[in-house]
Amino acid sequence: MTASTSDDQRVRLDKWLWAARFYKTRSLAKEAVEGGKVHYNNQRCKPGRIVEPGATLTLRLGLLEKVIIVDDISERRRGAPEAQKLYHETEESVKKREDLSWQRKTMQAAQLPPARRPSKKDRRNIQRFRDQNGI
Repeated sequence: MTASTSDDQRVRLDKWLWAARFYKTRSLAKEAVEGGKVHYNNQRCKPGRIVEPGATLTLRLGLLEKVIIVDDISERRRGAPEAQKLYHETEESVKKREDLSWQRKTMQAAQLPPARRPSKKDRRNIQRFRDQNGI
């Protein structure tokens, strides 16, 4: 009977990522693992890797990189509040993401859009400037 309970807790990495709501489908989770966007204990792995509690996962989701620690195992996809109980993010990861977010916001604020569109005369002047400077 103990063998069946240990078999129940054996969950593939792609299935766990889907159940923890990091990816919308298992196929997207599988592609991310195969593409090297997910590292299990700082090593590349295969989608069939068995997830264990206490394991460290590094996920690259777009521009963000999260370092999470697996707290619980589940192969069923449930609501977001329950899915968040399956893992916790490290404090360093949270701080790094917040710093990157702040940097992106300040860079975006520094690039103010022009007050108005260039007029026909402005466009001619811009084109003349580009032609003279070989741009």
